[in-house]
Amino acid sequence: MKLYDMELSGNCYKIRLLCALLGLKYEKIPVDLWQGQHKSAAFLQLNPRGQIPVLEDNGALIWDSSAILVYLARQYGDEHWLPLAPKPMAAVMQWLSVSQNELLYGLARARAALKFKRPWDIEQCQAHGKQGLAVLEQQLSANPWLIGDQPTIADIACYSYIALAPEAGIDLADFPAIREWTKRMQALPGYVGMAGIAEQAD
Repeated sequence: MKLYDMELSGNCYKIRLLCALLGLKYEKIPVDLWQGQHKSAAFLQLNPRGQIPVLEDNGALIWDSSAILVYLARQYGDEHWLPLAPKPMAAVMQWLSVSQNELLYGLARARAALKFKRPWDIEQCQAHGKQGLAVLEQQLSANPWLIGDQPTIADIACYSYIALAPEAGIDLADFPAIREWTKRMQALPGYVGMAGIAEQAD
């Protein structure tokens, strides 16, 4: 298994985290975005969108972080990571949508603007991100995980940029249920962090 990866990418971290929780070994292939490697002809053969992460596994070539999470969960994980029953499966997809909307266009873009000087409107992105955080706070105030009583790939997908929220200029102190959830995430067997994610104190 090969993962085309960048260490500071929250989307790549989602894949590294799930692999760690599933005990999967893989070859990490760094992609230098600053040098434009993701737009090279060779890389575009892997992903015509020119984005990371990309996963190669037994002849399968998969791009997009949500798609890779779905693949890994179904190929290697227990059913709780991606339930097969229609209702919980649909619930997972709802939270994957949040991760690719409010959290991506909000938290991730605010972080990119502050940390990497990307040309996003920081205040607008932060406001959008806080809307997503409010939705998660409501859900997690009544539930230990986003769906059911065990973590799913929905938790993995949402965790990365929420855990990196301080780098987006957003204090999670206003979201106590989310803070407790991040503690539960960090307590999962096999958990690995990344630069910019602080461990939540008890």
